[in-house]
Amino acid sequence: MNQSIERRNRVNYQETRIALWDRVARRNYTGNPFSHSYHRRLKEVYQFLVSPEQRILELGCGTGDLLASLHPSYGIGVEFSSEMLDLARKRHPNLRFVQNDVHDLNLGVTFDSIILSDLLNDLWDVHTVFECVARHCEPHTRVLINTHSRLWGCPLNIAQMLGLSNPRLEQNWLQVEDVTNLLYLSDFEVIRTWQEFILPLSLPWVYSLFNRFLVRFLPFSWFALANFILARPQPMKERKVEKPLVSVVVPARNEEGNIADIFSLTPEMGSGTELIFVEGHSRDGTYAEIERQLAAHPERRCQLIRQSGVGKGDAARSGFEHAQGDILMILDADLTVPPRDLPRFYEALISGKGEFINGVRLVYPMEKEAMQFINLVGNKYFSMAFSWLLGQSIKDTLCGTKALWKKDYDQIARNRSYFGDFDPFGDYDLLFGAAKLNRKIVDMPIRYRERTYGSTNIHRWKHGWLLIKMVAFAAGKIKFI
Repeated sequence: MNQSIERRNRVNYQETRIALWDRVARRNYTGNPFSHSYHRRLKEVYQFLVSPEQRILELGCGTGDLLASLHPSYGIGVEFSSEMLDLARKRHPNLRFVQNDVHDLNLGVTFDSIILSDLLNDLWDVHTVFECVARHCEPHTRVLINTHSRLWGCPLNIAQMLGLSNPRLEQNWLQVEDVTNLLYLSDFEVIRTWQEFILPLSLPWVYSLFNRFLVRFLPFSWFALANFILARPQPMKERKVEKPLVSVVVPARNEEGNIADIFSLTPEMGSGTELIFVEGHSRDGTYAEIERQLAAHPERRCQLIRQSGVGKGDAARSGFEHAQGDILMILDADLTVPPRDLPRFYEALISGKGEFINGVRLVYPMEKEAMQFINLVGNKYFSMAFSWLLGQSIKDTLCGTKALWKKDYDQIARNRSYFGDFDPFGDYDLLFGAAKLNRKIVDMPIRYRERTYGSTNIHRWKHGWLLIKMVAFAAGKIKFI
């Protein structure tokens, strides 16, 4: 009996909402000044989050305008209002639209991105819908959610009475913590959350000031209209992954005395480890020493590349281009990060705990001469700046040891023009690229050692100023979009 009552209540709940949106559609749905401004901003945010040519599913798609603006290679919009779907099919005949209750959805296909925009507060059972979403996910799928803040309940009711907002029925008013918990219960992991949109009207200059800049700072973010949540499927505890080949790229400039140890100390991982040395115009005998070690270790899979460009970033990119492995790693030839730590990066990747593993030197005590005080202060500053910029905890931005999947690097390389080629170190290029792809970044603490040979190639003041300019540039590309 209780189940029967529950189902009847849910049906009545849904039918009331279908009737409402059918009426809105029959009024020749065109929106209003508030909704035009709001939906324009939504498109801007989602166009940053979702790359073109993805397989995209949008639940509660309305007229399909948001889905169409993302230029999917394969796009499906799901909506329960038949009148809204008629409008969507007329506006966007190249997309597929399905009339269905999202509580019972099972399309039998998976997607790269799944969008629930302004839907959660209108659902009967959010947990059930998240479980339906899980059926359409692969490990790389990203779930993107935006929902209105409860603080805006009264202003939205007033806007509705004045005809400045679309009509709404009683809402759930889920807070970010509620959504995060329901995602967790449905086997999803939240990557980051943030706020968007303070000013609901499109006023020149003022619109950008409030909605691109002020909303990023306290206390203004407390008054934002929209909460955004980015999530991914939780990694399975027992993932059956074929052992991948690992490519370790070693940029080497004036590191002759460390080459033999790199060969002897770098462990075999997965189905094998490929060492790729990129020699960068050394003034000592680094190139000749690598050749000697190659001859002395025929059992090791190795490549030697003479760098044509300049800088560690160029060296890393050159090595990645020649890499044969499924996993890419960077190991600094100065051996301040011990090669024996590399398997930890490997395990974090293949277990699915992270998709970009970032080495961190700032957890364990360092050896006496490993990092000078001013460098330590600079790294602390940049870690705070990066964590704020990317919305994920980044404790150390300049540790040279990093690991990621080759397929993800290929996407970063294809999208590099978005940021430009301005990073001489390569660390920022990879971190920004991974964040732009919505990859889960995980810090991996390591013990940082003193150099035993040679001297650092970093010029703290010159490069510190360059990094400050880089952060300011990237803020415009990531934070203030």
